[in-house]
This record gives sequence, C-alpha cells and structure tokens, in this order.
Amino acid sequence: MRLLIVGSLDGHISAAGKIALSRGAKVAHVNDIDQAMHALRNGQGADLVMLDVNLDVQHMVESLKRERINLPVVACGIGSSSEIAVRAIRAGAKEYIPLPPDAELIAAVLAAVAEESSAFIFNDPNLKAVLKLADQVAPSDASILITGESGTGKEVMARYVHTHSKRSSKPFISVNCAAIPENLLESELFGHEKGAFTGAVARRIGKFEEANGGTLLLDEVSEMHPRLQAKLLRALQEREIDRVGGSQPVKVDFRLIATSNRDMQDEVKKGNFREDLFFRLNVMSLELPPLRERPGDIPVLARHFAKKYGEANGIKIDEIAPEVMKILGAHEWRGNVRELENTMHRAVLLATGPIIGPEAIMLTGGRGLPVSRPTEPTAATDAAAKEVDANGTAVLVGRTVAAVERDLIIDTLSHCLGNRTHAANILGISIRTLRNKLKLYSEEGVMVPPSHGDVDQASA
Repeated sequence: MRLLIVGSLDGHISAAGKIALSRGAKVAHVNDIDQAMHALRNGQGADLVMLDVNLDVQHMVESLKRERINLPVVACGIGSSSEIAVRAIRAGAKEYIPLPPDAELIAAVLAAVAEESSAFIFNDPNLKAVLKLADQVAPSDASILITGESGTGKEVMARYVHTHSKRSSKPFISVNCAAIPENLLESELFGHEKGAFTGAVARRIGKFEEANGGTLLLDEVSEMHPRLQAKLLRALQEREIDRVGGSQPVKVDFRLIATSNRDMQDEVKKGNFREDLFFRLNVMSLELPPLRERPGDIPVLARHFAKKYGEANGIKIDEIAPEVMKILGAHEWRGNVRELENTMHRAVLLATGPIIGPEAIMLTGGRGLPVSRPTEPTAATDAAAKEVDANGTAVLVGRTVAAVERDLIIDTLSHCLGNRTHAANILGISIRTLRNKLKLYSEEGVMVPPSHGDVDQASA
C-alpha cells in the first residue's frame, strides 16, 4: 500500500501517516496539490491520497481525473463536523477521516483500499492445479499470459503472481486496455512530454516507468490497437520505451503480465493481434477455468461474499440456507465470480434475517424476481420452461432488433451495477462500442445506469 499525504493540519495528518507506516504502508508527504500532481506525474505512484480538507478537494479530484490518474482521495480534517464531511464527499472524496486520527479507523481505510488482494479463495481441484503452476513460474521474470472468461479472477491471479515473485516489494501497476480510448492509451502506457499534444500541460511518466522494478499488468491486452501492439513489442524486446513527444528512449525494468478473455490464437489468425507479440507475451500461460467448471468454489465464495457485504452494510448474516446452495450450484454463472459476488450482495440486502434463504436470491436472467425455491428437472418443469420460452419469444415479435439490443444492453449494465467494462465483456463488445450506444440511448431520453468502477468514467 502506497499512501500519499497532502497537507499539514498542524501535524495531525503526519500522525495519520505514522499510523499507516506502522500498518505496513509506504508513506510520502507533500505540502499542496501542485506538489502532489508533480509527484504523481513523475512516477512516484500511490494507491491512496490522504488530503487536508482545508485544501481544494474538488480541484484535487478533477486534476486526477483530467490526467487519468485513478486514485481514491480520502479527506482529513480536525473534528467530526458532519457538514465538513458531506462537503468533502460531495467534492469527490471517497471518505472523510476526522483528526486527531484513530488508529483503527486508519487501518480500516487502508484495508478497504487494499481489499482486492492477491489471496485466492478456492476449494476446487481445477483451480488448485492452476495455482500450483502459478507458484512454479512466479519467481521468474518470464512474461505471463492469463486467459479466461470475464469475471474468473484474472487480475487477482496477476496480483498473486506478483506477490509471490522476487519483485513483490516493488510496484504492481495495472492498466485496463479496454477501458481507455486508443488515442489516450499510448500516453497512459509510455508517458508524454509537455506540449506533446493538446492537454499535455506537463511531463507525465507512463505506467511502464511507474512499474520500474516491479510488475506491469496489461488487462484485456487483446483490445489494444495494432499500432500500439508494435510499440509494446519493442518495449518487450529492447526493455526501453519512448515517451510521446520525447526524443530519447528510456530504459525500463519490468515484468509483464497480460490478460485476455478472448482466444488469443484465434485473434492472431483473424489478424487482430500480432503473432510476434503473442509469442513474446505467451512465454508462460495460465488459463483460469470458468466458475461452472469449479463447483467446489461456489460454496466458499458465496460465504465469503455474504460475510463481506454483511459487514459492509451492518447486516448480521450467520449462514446460507442449504436450498440456496443448491440454487447457486445449479446456475450457469455466465458472469463467473463477478456475477456470484453481485448475487450475494443482493442477497444480503434482501435477506429478512440472519439466514440467507431462497427468497433473497435474484439470479441473472430472472427478470428481477427472487427465486422461491430450487426445483429438480422433471417433465412438468421442462414443459413449463418451454412455455416460458415460447412466451418470451412471442413478446419479441413485432419489436425491432435495435429495441431488443437496447434492452439487453441496459439490463446487462444494471446487472453490472453500472460498470461499463464488465458489461462490455459480458456482452462481447468493445468498451468503445458500448459507450457509443449508451450515448445514443441517453440522447434518445433512455435512462442509462450511472457509471461505477470504470477506469474511464468521464468518457462513458
């Protein structure tokens, strides 16, 4: 955990930094927002910004967004005034911490930010075999290609490999290639010099340099434009990069991990991905099985998510009813672990007591209706299913393809709680295509779910 503290507050915020240090965080301190942005542009890196509430919170948040530096900002202020806290959060802060700091509160905030850890929760032999292979290759510097369906945990696997490598004390930098427009991704990866293009107000260190000595994850690398693929290949071969607008190459030391939810060999055959780059990335490959092929993981993951969201929402959850486990075990989980997580989040909110029962389960494709009970397949239920299918098809008759597509996109986006990247992966379309369609729907007056959890929310 890398913490950047901005401001002074008569030493109180420094005390918060000391607490963070005692909890294992790496802490840096600057006096104002300009110094903070300068440090971040020049590759200092951070996972969390702790900002003096007397500084301009909104300016800090907007500066980060404008330069595509995706960091949560936590505001800190003397006292616990609700008015100050509300104002800070409305300005874009993720949380407000009253000072003098409480050690447990600081620890809780750090834990929340670091929640996406490298620890796998599993119990199925199929995943055990993949983790055993990951343990073997993690100590090396070899490039790794992690493949699997959307939601199977590819980024978690990448973090697992990093924390079990000899670079574990160095930065782990992640870039979602599908969530950043092509014209901005080059600058994001390789950095730029001041004046290199409109909006380049200062020199900016890219993710390759920020990951120097550590690990760089290129998430959904198959979405990268062929022009950038050539530049990535050179970086892998020469271990040097060129900043946009720069005149001198920059040496970099990194371990590259890439992920994709596509069949990469098929993408090579189609001409969408360079064959030479594929072989450079695929020194070692790890394929994560979908959740439907890991039935032993469903119960342990369901209990984990029930506990997580119970605690987050202040709801007491003691157990999950056996009937619910039967329902979960029979579902196809097209969205994999991510879909199961969303299902259990909803279940916690819908539960009427400390035991999650079938009435709290809303599965994807259920049209928003909780499941009443698990059913065993019989001739009667098969006939009923056909009747439902027939009715569903009849409803589609007379509607345009565009209208059906619109409803599918909006329903999928709602299921993903507004996350454009996740929705695009489930729909099998690019994030760019999804943005264009949502923009069209908004212009037509269609209510579009608000964006949550995307790297490039501003352009969505």
